[in-house]
Amino acid sequence: MRARIPLTTERRRTPASRRGHAVARPAPLPEPDRSPEARSREAGGPDDHARYSCVCGYAFEAAVSTSVSCPHCGAGQAW
Repeated sequence: MRARIPLTTERRRTPASRRGHAVARPAPLPEPDRSPEARSREAGGPDDHARYSCVCGYAFEAAVSTSVSCPHCGAGQAW
């Protein structure tokens, strides 16, 4: 007949990793939002430049603004 172990017997306290139990690890961080809009915001926002064609025939790129003038002849560009 087998010897019974009383229910009141305490187990020796050993670290969970040595008892064969998994050690709780912190939850992984959520993935960052990788949408095109989020990547654009992380990069500092859109680069607001436009390509303009002047009546003098000169084509240039400049920042988007309500008052853009041609660097070649100085004519104002419509927006």
